[in-house]
Amino acid sequence: MSGEADAIVSATIAKWCAGFATLDAVALSSLYSKNAFFFGSNPKLYRGRDGVAEYFNGLPRWREPGAAFSDVQAAQAGPDLINMGATITFNFAGERSDLVVKMSWVIIREDGDWKIVNHHASAKAPLI
Repeated sequence: MSGEADAIVSATIAKWCAGFATLDAVALSSLYSKNAFFFGSNPKLYRGRDGVAEYFNGLPRWREPGAAFSDVQAAQAGPDLINMGATITFNFAGERSDLVVKMSWVIIREDGDWKIVNHHASAKAPLI
């Protein structure tokens, strides 16, 4: 990562991890665009902030969820557009086994703030 894209992605990741640690659907959904498309850990496509909140409200209530991002790559695709790809390791303090996924976000400038407009999680293991 480099430059402005790095700072924006790092700040977004920090806020996202803080929200995930408490499964705060309001805080998490506030990081997303009003026009967001969200593919998480199930096959359903969630849309907009309400959809993102629905997804996070529907997760099990783990006692101590955590998320660690690694292999983060960011690219400024335009003055108001950033692509991000990473690996995320989700841990659940022994309540279930860790989950490792690939994650991509498209982050846009919306109403003067940076918001995730596309969120896509997929299996880390090869599918083919």
